[in-house]
Amino acid sequence: MSESSSVEKTGDLKRLNHELSVLNGIARELNRSVNLDQALRFTLSQVADLLGLRTGWIWLVQESSPEPYLAAAQNLPPVLADEPRRMDGSGYCYCLDTYKKGDLEGAANVNVMTCSRLDGLVDGTDGLRYHASIPLYAGEKKLGVMNVASPAWRGLGAEDLQLLNTVGDLLSIAVERARLFERSARLGAVEERNRLAREIHDTLAQNLTATGLQIESAEALLETHADPEKVRAALGRALSLTHSNLDEARRSVLDLRAAPLENRSLPEALKALLDRWETETGVSTRFRSVNGSRPLPPGVEAALYRVGQEALNNVSRHAAARRASVRLVSTPEAASLIVEDDGGGFDPSKVPEDRHGIVGMRERMGMLGGALRVDSGPEGGTRVEATVPLEGIGRG
Repeated sequence: MSESSSVEKTGDLKRLNHELSVLNGIARELNRSVNLDQALRFTLSQVADLLGLRTGWIWLVQESSPEPYLAAAQNLPPVLADEPRRMDGSGYCYCLDTYKKGDLEGAANVNVMTCSRLDGLVDGTDGLRYHASIPLYAGEKKLGVMNVASPAWRGLGAEDLQLLNTVGDLLSIAVERARLFERSARLGAVEERNRLAREIHDTLAQNLTATGLQIESAEALLETHADPEKVRAALGRALSLTHSNLDEARRSVLDLRAAPLENRSLPEALKALLDRWETETGVSTRFRSVNGSRPLPPGVEAALYRVGQEALNNVSRHAAARRASVRLVSTPEAASLIVEDDGGGFDPSKVPEDRHGIVGMRERMGMLGGALRVDSGPEGGTRVEATVPLEGIGRG
């Protein structure tokens, strides 16, 4: 055996050992984690280490929606990272269309193709033109597609494509496992919500009964012309119980999800809210959702819905607007709700925040680590933008 042949074989063995080490690390981490977002980000980072493919993104398909959503991304070029609409799953995409038709299946079809989202663009692409597409399946069920790319693109051989297919298989198992875990958690949340509802009913019923008894006692004392102090004491106990009831109801209701979101996605609930608001106010409206199929944690959905509700309430009460729009934008990093109108606007620095419900909206965002921004002027209308970071927030 020649020295060059020996060196080559040693290099092959080192490469194989590295690949197996990375695959083992991916399998170990995916088996340990039930957090879908973490699993997706970890896999993209490991694929980059495995094949030197710097950029990647993952589309997933929900059982409840036909539209794919951008579930994770790493090092997207500026033209895609700065314009979420270009990464909306409802737009034209060659690899997704191929996948939907069933023509992207198995290791033999882990293909390198021109990215239709970058086709014709020059600025902000970081030199990207091609990506490898790895289909994700759970049996016959379509889960999504993982795309990986690099500016200094090199040809991928059969071994590379087989390796990517193996990663795709591992990721598919992790996705299905995480979704089963989330489904179980949601069922548990429903049971907990029903339990809370029963407790609210029982607690309020008991307190209302006790309040009624105190009122009846006061009435009986009045009929017998009893000492006014005894009557006052009975009414005082009834008043105290009433305040206690209100406090208990407020605390309990805060533990329940916003009712309009039951059995509806956030885009569906916002569209219904906007349609109803348009009918009530006569103001022309427009709704748009970018990457709206992406599932959000219930707490984030509820907070964004309430912010939208309050912002529209402000438009109808203060703006004298002719048009209003609501836009929901979801990316792997954050979810944003933007409400805009063409009304008279106001100077935020001169209006007490509590008059426009701004304090409440800021508090909702603050509790989730998010932020609220209000831009307005006497002649320029008003723009309210609520943004919540998604990394590190669970979906349960």
